[in-house]
Formats: sequence, C-alpha cells, structure tokens
Amino acid sequence: MSTELVAGVIVGAGIGWLLDRWLGISPWGLIVFLLLGFAAGVLNVMRAAGVVREQSLND
Repeated sequence: MSTELVAGVIVGAGIGWLLDRWLGISPWGLIVFLLLGFAAGVLNVMRAAGVVREQSLND
C-alpha cells in the first residue's frame, strides 16, 4: 500500500515539473501537483485499506 502513496507523489511531482518547464511558471506547477499527487495517493491508500469505498454509477 505504501507504493500507492509514493506513486501518487512521484507522478504529481513529475507532472508539475514538466508543466513548470513547459510554461515557465516555476515553482507553482510543482507545488500544486505535488499536493494533488499526495492527496490522490492518500485516497488510493484509503481505498485499498477499505476505509473509503469506490463510487459506482448505480448508487
């Protein structure tokens, strides 16, 4: 489960870094997407642990 959290942070940081380089908005893209990646990672860990269930279209 720890890989879920680490992967979210790494992907978020990577996207933010690429946006910073492409748009020249350093360091805002990295900061924003790092936080979004952390939030996504925490949500994935909570889903994997069964704390939060996934939303289905029939609910």
